[in-house]
Amino acid sequence: MEIRKILADLVGERNRIARAIAALEALGGISVSVPSGRAATAAPAAPKQLRRRGLTTAGRRRLSALMKARWAARRKAAAKPATKAAAKPSRRRRMSAAARKKIAEAQKARWAARKKAAAKKAPVVKKPEVAAAAAE
Repeated sequence: MEIRKILADLVGERNRIARAIAALEALGGISVSVPSGRAATAAPAAPKQLRRRGLTTAGRRRLSALMKARWAARRKAAAKPATKAAAKPSRRRRMSAAARKKIAEAQKARWAARKKAAAKKAPVVKKPEVAAAAAE
């Protein structure tokens, strides 16, 4: 077998592919990572990525001071006693037992009247089996 010849052909093919990749990278400005064990080629450097901006130490200190002042002002405003008109009731209003009883009786009367009216409107219809038995 001609292993040396096959190996030389494969190395040549690899180099041709590497050159084609380098040319395409140069046109598109795209960088592709090179796997280990591959021959180094003279590929042009990819354009530098834009650096993400972050806070500087001084900027972070400024923001910290502003937030501390904001929260201090909120605490100060919350500490002031609210007027009675602006204050919300802290306790839920409860209904007296007499009021609850009065409402329950009125509701029962309403339902009784409704039931009575419904009974007058719709006559009772007997089932067919009962009607047939009664007719015999």
